[in-house]
Amino acid sequence: MRITLITGSAHRDGTSALMAGEFARGAGDAGHEVYRFDAGRAKVHPCTGCGHCGYGENPCVFQDYMERLNAHMLEADLIVIVSPVYYWSLSAQTKAVIDRWQPTVFSLQGGKRAVLMTTQASGEEWVVEPLRSWYGNLLRFMRWEDAGRINALGCATREQIETSDYPKLAYELGRSL
Repeated sequence: MRITLITGSAHRDGTSALMAGEFARGAGDAGHEVYRFDAGRAKVHPCTGCGHCGYGENPCVFQDYMERLNAHMLEADLIVIVSPVYYWSLSAQTKAVIDRWQPTVFSLQGGKRAVLMTTQASGEEWVVEPLRSWYGNLLRFMRWEDAGRINALGCATREQIETSDYPKLAYELGRSL
């Protein structure tokens, strides 16, 4: 299986980076091909809604790292989104990447599976509820099948997540596919 894993943290060794790494390790151990795109460090111009792409008729006016990612996403069987939760949503870096799916959105619809993994400082479930709703809408619009979700609650620091079960859960999810 071809997997495209999108991470959205600016922290190279942060909590969501650990989750992404463990998922990728598990998927790799299961024999899957994993392409990792680190949105937190990639040069991705935000979508301006100019309409030039015509939702797939033309390329995006911005020539940046999204060209690499789009090719991998189109070939992927599974899309994995890994992000810290900032104010009840994805990080800005993650959201910028998703907004830039516009030129390929109709080509990406159907026939794929998806995983959402998030980390958050708060241990409260309600903090991630808006993001769960958003993810459900994404699955519905894209006609993708949910292949799993992990919400790492109460993990503000690397030490907190390292002493939790969340990295193991991420590894097991990647290995189970």
